[in-house]
Amino acid sequence: MRNAFPFLRPGMTVGLLGGSFDPPHHGHVQISLAALKRFNLDQLWWLVTPGNPLKENPPASMARRMGAAREIMHHPRVRISDIEARLGTRYTAETLRHLRKTYPHVRFVWLMGADNLAHFHRWKDWRNILDTVPVGVLARPGERISARLSPAARSYRADRIPASQSQRLARADAPAWCFVNVPMVDASSTEIRRRGDWSD
Repeated sequence: MRNAFPFLRPGMTVGLLGGSFDPPHHGHVQISLAALKRFNLDQLWWLVTPGNPLKENPPASMARRMGAAREIMHHPRVRISDIEARLGTRYTAETLRHLRKTYPHVRFVWLMGADNLAHFHRWKDWRNILDTVPVGVLARPGERISARLSPAARSYRADRIPASQSQRLARADAPAWCFVNVPMVDASSTEIRRRGDWSD
């Protein structure tokens, strides 16, 4: 499991961007670079999930998606990880519990696009996620209004950190979340698959 648990210094801030990455694209790259800067993160991990419980069709193989992720994302502070497959976790809340236990002195931040915030209340143990780690939300095209009016955003509106103070999110105590607007590449894994540009 050595590769699954890389060394992290106590006090580091690490953003976690989970997803199928089926396929990874330049939108994922742009959101990662923005998150490193806006949330003042020491590292950012792409958590390439074995499968999304909310999606009916299985993704391409882990090897294919991990390889494609490494080809497109080149940054010294971004790590491509298959830690969920190694841990055998299926849900984000489970993965976060393992990581917080393994790295008790590291500050993790869960990262997502605004499209995910819009249906975050459908995730298993979503309140536990918001109650245990700060959450950074990066706006994607067409999802800003629905995300801000989502059940999760309304339930935790008192815990929202203004975008102008986004750099303090990683060191804030949960629950804390921050919604930032960033320039986005209008790319979609679903659209790439629909065009037939990605197959296992």
